[in-house]
Amino acid sequence: MERKKVNSSSIRAVGYGERGQLLEVEFNDGRVIQYTGVSPEVHRRLINAPSIVSYFRDNVEESFPAKRVKG
Repeated sequence: MERKKVNSSSIRAVGYGERGQLLEVEFNDGRVIQYTGVSPEVHRRLINAPSIVSYFRDNVEESFPAKRVKG
């Protein structure tokens, strides 16, 4: 999955696969975590949020099943 760099204090890049509703988050420390069941709307709001990390913590981190794929 291709990830796009974002301007965030702790998140380096975000990727999204609409077909499988899979969100991939790459952190500055090298970890990559995939979240399943993420709607296109949540992805859109995440990448357009004034604070990506705040939106992530409030609306993604504890709301969707996660799997660490790197780091």
